[in-house]
Amino acid sequence: MDEESLSEEFWTVARRLRHRTRSALEQWDLNPSLARALSVLSRHPGVRLSTLADHLRIAPRSATEVADSLTELGLALREPDPADRRATLLSLTPRGIATSDAIRAARQASGEEFFEKLTADDRSALSAILRKLRED
Repeated sequence: MDEESLSEEFWTVARRLRHRTRSALEQWDLNPSLARALSVLSRHPGVRLSTLADHLRIAPRSATEVADSLTELGLALREPDPADRRATLLSLTPRGIATSDAIRAARQASGEEFFEKLTADDRSALSAILRKLRED
């Protein structure tokens, strides 16, 4: 197999996995970027929007739009930063936490189903390969 076909195979699998993820998110009517933001906020509660932008690798202005969407949906709330009155912290609401947990479980189940055709040895090898590729 040449490099180009290996790359194409990788992107084909990545697209299939991304499509499954989008399908798993449909019941919450969230796009993948909002779901990623929920995930970040569940791991880092009470973050400034600039920190959220860094985690999501988006412009700070885009993080404001994400925060607006999450607050409009009742999934997050803004609070003043006690350390800096000019700054705002974003945290998940109880509904946001429940939604984040449900999405994580749905994604886990979807991933398990996606990879179920692989043997335990295949999964282990693939995991090792992906960790190696992620190191760059």
